[in-house]
Amino acid sequence: MSEQPQVGLIGLGTMGAALSLNIAEKGHFLAVYNRTGSVTDTFVQTAGDLAPRLTPTKTLENFVAAIKAPRVIILMVPAGPVVDDHIDALKPLLGPDDLIIDAGNANFYDTERRAKRAQNEKFGFIGIGVSGGESGARHGPSIMVGGTEADWARVAPMLEAISAKYDGTPCASLMGPGGAGHFVKMVHNGIEYADMQMIAEVYSLMRDGMAYKAPQVADVFENWNKGRLASYLIEISAKVARAEDPISGNAMLDVILDKAGQKGTGRWTAIEAQQLAVPVPVIEAAVAARNLSARLDTRQRGAEYFGDAQKALEGEGIAAKTLEKALIAGKILCYAQGFEMLAAAATHFGWDLPMPAIARVWREGCIIRSDMLNDMATALTNNPGDNLIFAEPFSGLLKDCEAALRDTVIAATKAGIAVPALAAGLSWFDSIRTRRTSANMIQAQRDYFGAHGFERVDGKNEPHGPWAGHED
Repeated sequence: MSEQPQVGLIGLGTMGAALSLNIAEKGHFLAVYNRTGSVTDTFVQTAGDLAPRLTPTKTLENFVAAIKAPRVIILMVPAGPVVDDHIDALKPLLGPDDLIIDAGNANFYDTERRAKRAQNEKFGFIGIGVSGGESGARHGPSIMVGGTEADWARVAPMLEAISAKYDGTPCASLMGPGGAGHFVKMVHNGIEYADMQMIAEVYSLMRDGMAYKAPQVADVFENWNKGRLASYLIEISAKVARAEDPISGNAMLDVILDKAGQKGTGRWTAIEAQQLAVPVPVIEAAVAARNLSARLDTRQRGAEYFGDAQKALEGEGIAAKTLEKALIAGKILCYAQGFEMLAAAATHFGWDLPMPAIARVWREGCIIRSDMLNDMATALTNNPGDNLIFAEPFSGLLKDCEAALRDTVIAATKAGIAVPALAAGLSWFDSIRTRRTSANMIQAQRDYFGAHGFERVDGKNEPHGPWAGHED
């Protein structure tokens, strides 16, 4: 006879089913429920040796009753109103000290609201960001938790057990209260957008600027994955470049429409960065590039009207080593911006976000996992509160790779090959090391038309210019 489960999971879609099997495999008995009962039946029937650990249920009432109190109930349902609907439906069925975990891709504001609401309920609530896709959910994701210390302590053994491991260390950690976990996951996704975009840009330079065939691109990516750029995204980029279309026999990349999809989390990052007044131009450029990729008709018209922008690079093109260094620089700048955003959020929302722990949680299991993150965790530990670009080894890498990034952006611009994320990173880098920018002109303009005032370089208390009172 199976042991009565103390954990339940609602939502047996791709991620929910994978996470359920992961939980069961780590020794937990689990009640499962899906709105469509046949999905539950099929899931349990195909669970193999793990089926005895699963208790299928057909109604929410039966689901809750099947779980031993105090219960832990994991929601793996679509973000938004569906989560609220399930919480409302569960509310009358729950007992004291039961705990709801929203493990979906929730907007952190929703998680904040739900956590505050739960303070007045008999049950608890935490929100966790889960990264790693279906494979990660099944075999070990990166888990970013938002909740109280007490609730984290209660579920930490289970979450750490199912999480990815980096040299034996679980990639699961408490980020802070309320929506902190989902905020960190949101920034993770923004960095993911940027990382993917920059890889796509160097691919474009190879494909359009130097006429590389897909297998040649695969060779380059495979080589890069042995060095500083070693990461999941570079690894899979090599694999997709190497793949052949089973229908046509052509390179798989060559038959895929250049229209990038998105679920909106990168857009949330860009929007929230503006709210926090934190510049994250690499992420913003990546979001804009995805939006622009979807405008197929407009791009077609632009090519016909003005001529196709993309031309071969001058001379022999760009050496693979130069592209590699450009991508290293872009990656560092992107992550530096992401961690600056996290630091600003910590101050704004009153969260004590554990920056080194965030880097450590991202080292394995998640989409942006890379070898660089171990050095980032060390840098954030040794240089608390400082921007990554000022910490070794990243300051040295930027000095070494800056020229390659600049040469790459210049060559791409001359050839009409768009590299918006790499260019945005370079522009941010140039701006952040400019002693005197042109913002004095903006302040003069603002004072002229709106008498907004300005500060003087000599410190004198004369906040307006001689144009005061002019009206044009």
